[in-house]
Amino acid sequence: MDKKIQNNPYILYNKPLTKINKTEIRKPTNNSQIVNSNLPFQQILQEKLDVEELKFSNHALERLKRRNINLSNEQLNKLKSAVAKVASKGARDSLVLVDSVAFVVSVKNKTVITAIDGEQMKENVFTNIDSAVIT
Repeated sequence: MDKKIQNNPYILYNKPLTKINKTEIRKPTNNSQIVNSNLPFQQILQEKLDVEELKFSNHALERLKRRNINLSNEQLNKLKSAVAKVASKGARDSLVLVDSVAFVVSVKNKTVITAIDGEQMKENVFTNIDSAVIT
């Protein structure tokens, strides 16, 4: 090997490149996930997005049923959009007003905690929220 290359402090290794055996490759030691490369990208993406869906607590479902509140797809999309917006701002618990229905949402858990219609909202006090969205 050339003496200039051998004595150059910027060249750390002067070994020739060799082929690496699969047994020499170490598994990751951090908490990163290994994705099965046999799955198509779109399927992996959809699975991740499904995890991000908005959930309704049993209490919220009971309130919707008892108060005869039926959400249209448009209203549900407004609610999801509002939750995503406050999540990007760092909110934890939010009051979201969609048309004439108020939702208290745990942004961190992406869960609707309760739902209140227009009549029930009058003179109601909402506590333990750090943000509000009006759609």
